[in-house]
Formats: sequence, structure tokens, C-alpha cells
Amino acid sequence: MNCLKSKGILYIFAAFAAVLCVGQASAAEVGVATINADGLRLRAEPSTEASVLTTASNGSHAIVVGEEQSGWYSVVFLGKEGYMSAEYLDVVYEADEDLGSGLVKTSGSSLNIRSGPGTDYDRVTSVRNGAAVKLTGIENGWFKVDYNGSVGYVLSDYIVPCDDVSIPVFSEEASAAAQQLLAYAASYLGTPYAYGGNGPNSFDCSGFTSYVYRHFGYKINRTASTQLSNGVSVPKEQLQPGDLVFFRNDGDSHAASHVGIYVGNNQYIHAASDTGVVEYRSMLTAANLRKYVGARRIL
Repeated sequence: MNCLKSKGILYIFAAFAAVLCVGQASAAEVGVATINADGLRLRAEPSTEASVLTTASNGSHAIVVGEEQSGWYSVVFLGKEGYMSAEYLDVVYEADEDLGSGLVKTSGSSLNIRSGPGTDYDRVTSVRNGAAVKLTGIENGWFKVDYNGSVGYVLSDYIVPCDDVSIPVFSEEASAAAQQLLAYAASYLGTPYAYGGNGPNSFDCSGFTSYVYRHFGYKINRTASTQLSNGVSVPKEQLQPGDLVFFRNDGDSHAASHVGIYVGNNQYIHAASDTGVVEYRSMLTAANLRKYVGARRIL
């Protein structure tokens, strides 16, 4: 995930391949815009001369992240931040709508999800810093969120809106055990990478996979190469959520250089040394297609 410098604030806390995240406005300014024109352009700057980032269809929704200025709203649409003409937006500050997904960004290790839009409401559950949540509405500057089936509210100051790709949809063949394992793995999204890291505050790739599986009572080997002997071999065309997937760097003499957990839809979750965090990544990048060496089924 690429994170952008927005309005002078730089958010760097998670990275997912091909997923765009953006900075957020203060809670008082956050609302929902319904687009009332077909093909409305999202522009890089508040000008009709600015480059077009994408277009929006009539009836779709964008997240408003700034007050109207000179006939333009600063918005997030499909994970991209830009500007839309106020003339074609119907803006409200309370709505129940599918707003995509977002990442939790807090100074602490976790954040409370409340039963209502305010700190006086009861705590429903907590969510780890860097975890992905579904955004299902907005009220009084608070996002309504769904986190692993728990529904509640989080102040918008602590949410960075992202494209939906940040929360993979489990394939139909995902077992209940796999869904529990992957939900647990996702709770560590954004956790820093560290060579030799065994968790829970940092991980390397095999430290992450062994930590997640150990939580559910499965003892697997510690390194990527030795994990390649755990479980049973799985052909690539038969991958299922929860399977371990392995890659080998060019020139590496080991059986495997890297390991992650397959989540479905050609994505896996892993502790990435290049981006420095636990993230989702596509199996279909040119590098991964070249480096893929196999998969093992543990569940």
C-alpha cells in the first residue's frame, strides 16, 4: 500500500501491494458525498485543468475529507484522494453507506471500537494499529466500522480510507478454521518487519507464519526453508485460504527464501522485508510468478 502526504501530514504505517491509502481530515469535516452526475472526474487539483485520476458513476459515493473551497471538495474515491466539483455532489455528514475500507492509525498499539459515535459509549472490542476495517457509515465525525464481525464506531481521526483491496474476500472454499486463522493474521497488519522477529511486536516472514499457526495449536518449523517440509504439498491450481506459499530469491541456495499465508483471490499475507510491515500482496506480480516454488497445507 502506498500512503500519501496529504495536507502536510505523512502517514507511514502499513504497505499493501496495489492498495492506495490517503491522509485524513479532522473528524468535523468528514462526510459522505453522493455523486449526481455520470462520469464525474476526480482531479489531482481543484481545477478543471488538473489531471484526471479516475471517473465516478452517478449514484456512487465518495468520502469528503475537507470543507468546500472555491466550488471543490477534497474527497477520497476508490482509495484515491483528489478533488471533485461541489456542483455535482450531495454531501451529508451522517449516512449508512458502503464506504470501502480503511486502516487504523493510532499512536498506541490498539484502538477501542465503541457501540456509538462517542467516547461515552461502551467498548465493543479493540482493533490493532494498522489493521484493516470495513467502513459502513459515518456519524458525527465517527466511522461506523465492521471488524471481523464486530460492528461499532471509530473516530475518523484514526482511520485512513483505502481501496477495498485491503480486505480480501475469502473464497467460498475457505474453511471456518482458515477464516479464523486469516482474521487473526490480519490483526497484525502494519506490524513492523524485523529480521529474526518472532512477534508479537515485530516479525520476519517465517516468524510471522509460525506465530500465527502456533496461536491455533499448530507447531511448524521456524524458517521458510524448513517450513517447506511441514504439512502436505499442494499444487498451485488447488491453493486454498490458509495454505503456506513459498518463494525463492534468484541465486538463493536455500529451498525457500520467503513464506506467507494464502488468503484467496491470488493474494497472501506476509511480513515483508522490502516494505517493512505485515501486508497483503498479490501472487501475480512478475517477481512472485518467477520466484514461486510451492505451497504446503497445514490446516
